[in-house]
Amino acid sequence: MTTTRTKTETLAGFPLFRSLSAAAIARLDTLCTWRRATGGQWVLDYQDASNDVFFVVAGAVHVMIQSGGRDVLFREIRTGEYFGELAAIDRQPRSSGIVAVVDVTLGRMPAAAFLAAVNEHADVCNQVLALLAGQIRSLSNRVHEFTTLDVQHRIMAELLRLSRPEPNRPGRAIVSPPPIHAEIAARVSTRREGVVRELNALERAGLIERRRGAIVLTDVGRMRRLVDEALEDA
Repeated sequence: MTTTRTKTETLAGFPLFRSLSAAAIARLDTLCTWRRATGGQWVLDYQDASNDVFFVVAGAVHVMIQSGGRDVLFREIRTGEYFGELAAIDRQPRSSGIVAVVDVTLGRMPAAAFLAAVNEHADVCNQVLALLAGQIRSLSNRVHEFTTLDVQHRIMAELLRLSRPEPNRPGRAIVSPPPIHAEIAARVSTRREGVVRELNALERAGLIERRRGAIVLTDVGRMRRLVDEALEDA
């Protein structure tokens, strides 16, 4: 990673610090170092011993871990979000690795500065607590899916999470840009070949349509019912 500094490198646009004054944010800016990483570059390794917190000023990163020889993708962290708070709080090695999806600009804040902001500002503290609670719920749901659903239903559940309603088409949703097969495989803990096979099956069943730059979920209600029924029957 390379270190740079420009006027755009500030924490002012981060929802985490919405309650802070401009002067307080400017002070936090001075405590950060600003770095860039290129797409595909690892920002942090699994079990890394550092405990700084990283703020995504521009771009996006993936939270990854290797399991059974496969990459497992936990979540994507985008512009305006942050990562590394667990290591800052408990001073334990990193629980996952971080890889840049595209070129990213990052602010790196020492753990002590991050914890001071959490302790001094109630809204910052509440947001961090809400983020941690959300991560626990999300991981619990993912574990439940991994242990109870077959690959096809895991893919359906992931497509539902990634989708947004298609404009002016009730009951339909769209995933755009569509993740590549390898990324879907990492998200649902399977092989790329399995993703190709199951997407073809979903298309034959009329549950998805593939078009240039998008995967369309043709019947969101039906797909959600199929996932829910599979979870209930497991």
